[in-house]
Amino acid sequence: MNLDWSSFLTWHNIVNLLDILVVWFVFYELIMLLRGTKAVQLLRGIIVIVLVKIIAVYVGFGTVSWLMDQVINWGVIAMIIIFQPEIRRGLEHLGRGSVFVRNRQVNEAEKQMIAALDKAIQYMSKRRIGALMTIQMDTGLEDYIETGIELDAKITGELLINIFIPNTPLHDGAVIIRNNKVAVAAAYLPLSDSNLIPKELGTRHRAAVGISEVTDALTIVISEETGEVSITKNNELLRNMDQNDYLKFLNNELIKDQEPEQPKNPLSWLVDLFIQFFRGGNR
Repeated sequence: MNLDWSSFLTWHNIVNLLDILVVWFVFYELIMLLRGTKAVQLLRGIIVIVLVKIIAVYVGFGTVSWLMDQVINWGVIAMIIIFQPEIRRGLEHLGRGSVFVRNRQVNEAEKQMIAALDKAIQYMSKRRIGALMTIQMDTGLEDYIETGIELDAKITGELLINIFIPNTPLHDGAVIIRNNKVAVAAAYLPLSDSNLIPKELGTRHRAAVGISEVTDALTIVISEETGEVSITKNNELLRNMDQNDYLKFLNNELIKDQEPEQPKNPLSWLVDLFIQFFRGGNR
């Protein structure tokens, strides 16, 4: 059976295809803006409401369907109020053009960041200066960045050391690193309630584990009592790491593979996007 491609590739079909691609792109950018924020949980609630509406119509539950209609109708106003921070942030990104232009991360910048971290870690560990440094990975950390004092500074070992020197204004809280820059200092991270954390570990370690429970961030902790270096990621606490250990870990996690990825078909890409989005919200 021969397909008549000339009849398929009509202007109407091309416009429909472009229409779908634009919707996919907008949907993808929306997900990227919401990932790592509290809005993820609210978005899940909206999806549940829509599913309940569909099921109610299919089964024939008139009252439930009517209630869902009211929730959906009034939900537009509620969403504007609830998602106000995310809407503002999205418009700011749009105004800067960062939604449409994504610069590829260069490994050279990552290597410079690792060198700066190594210098700071060695200095503070030997002198038992407590420190908490979180590196944003795929999941956004906007909710936590907003709690800190904005720096937006180039990463250097000297800057990190000065931030955590005791009795200075910024030494309490966490440094959050985003896009190879020190975004903020003195930020608040969520504390873990896990009973698996050893009793001898303090607030810094609980905060490091806490952020690893809700995001995929990589966090470095230096104990002020012992100078021990620990790293948390994906709800895992790696303790008592020497210089070789943490450098190997940082290089494995932060240095990007330069090999080009094989293109995926659109359906596979959409499925992966859903999986990454909801996994990102659970971290």
